[in-house]
Amino acid sequence: MREINEISGIIVDSAYHIHTKLGPGLLESVYETILAKELEKRGLFVERQKSIPIIFDGISFEEGFRADLIVEKQIIVELKSVEQFAPVHSKQVLTYLRLLDCRLGLLLNFGAPVMKDGIKRIVNKLNI
Repeated sequence: MREINEISGIIVDSAYHIHTKLGPGLLESVYETILAKELEKRGLFVERQKSIPIIFDGISFEEGFRADLIVEKQIIVELKSVEQFAPVHSKQVLTYLRLLDCRLGLLLNFGAPVMKDGIKRIVNKLNI
């Protein structure tokens, strides 16, 4: 199994190359489709639009949460195509991390003019 920082590096590199070729501002679903395929081409296991249940006191609630991408069952990738991040975007990723007990999430904004300004790393119970 690949190390989490190596995987996140591959994800960020792939996002950068896609953003460079397509530019900012397309619909999130376009970037999601292409990023998932690019990551698979690079040998990573990717799940798209994976349902995230809420489990409390042994009861599972299906509330309609869906992670855009889960890579190698370790990293949650949430894609946006907005002018700038809103605080709720980070809360969304942190919620997914906690519900799935994952350690790292990447919030990628393909709406940013420069991809490096559209990358936010969010951790859950981890010092990375």
